[in-house]
Amino acid sequence: MARMTGTAHRAETLLGHGVISTTPVAGGDICTTTRLRLTDGRNAVIKTRPHPPTGFFQREAAGLRWLAEAGGAPVPEVLSVADDCIILAWVESEKPSGDSAERLGRALAATHAAGADTFGLDVDGFIGLAPLPNRPLPTWPEFFASRRVMPYVRAGVDRGALTSDEAAVIEQAMRRIHELAGPAEPPARLHGDLWSGNVVWGTNHTAWVIDPAAHGGHRETDLAMLSLFGLPHLQRVIDAYDEAAPLADGWQDRVPLHQLHPLLVHAVLFGGSYGSRAAAAAQAALSA
Repeated sequence: MARMTGTAHRAETLLGHGVISTTPVAGGDICTTTRLRLTDGRNAVIKTRPHPPTGFFQREAAGLRWLAEAGGAPVPEVLSVADDCIILAWVESEKPSGDSAERLGRALAATHAAGADTFGLDVDGFIGLAPLPNRPLPTWPEFFASRRVMPYVRAGVDRGALTSDEAAVIEQAMRRIHELAGPAEPPARLHGDLWSGNVVWGTNHTAWVIDPAAHGGHRETDLAMLSLFGLPHLQRVIDAYDEAAPLADGWQDRVPLHQLHPLLVHAVLFGGSYGSRAAAAAQAALSA
């Protein structure tokens, strides 16, 4: 109760509105998430974490606002952000539907089409609690190898999450990255961490995206991430996306390549079989 009272007080201070009630929200393992019912009739959600990395919540807020500017896939409105928390508009959820999946595919195509100034971002960020190097590079293959894959290969080896043989397969794929990357595309405005848990199936056949690691990248990365851990009605999302913004030939063969980074992040953070899965993805990319 004391924690909830403290959470309510923090929200009231930041929002300038009273909090009528608080309800814990299940599902997050990085932050404590609490639904807020406000005196002005709105519902909101506050995410808190003791001693977060510097800029942690500010990077999330900036990513959400940048994605919102695209007018594509909807994101929750940022109501307030501080060093220790972020407060967002509440999104009411309901069962996934094929119609909402198709709308998500078209909306995601619009977000990507809004573009970015470069491959990367002007500030580094986070994916989960892991650091996310974003310093821009001129081409996507350079950015992907240098900012996404190789830092996590080194970290994985150092932490025992990757064997030397597994690392060697991934390094081989990175040496051939220009060959494997497919046709050059301009920087897309990416969500950057678009696994199924970061899709909220809302009311009115609208799917929202949350918890971004936003940056300029390759649009196939978001689509590959959606398929990594499974998404309801995934094929309808992909078909609607492809109809709105046709994908380059061979994109299916490049899915394992684009899944390398999230698999390596999971290997570093959680260990287990993710290292071998990353090596298998690299081998699949090499064999495509």
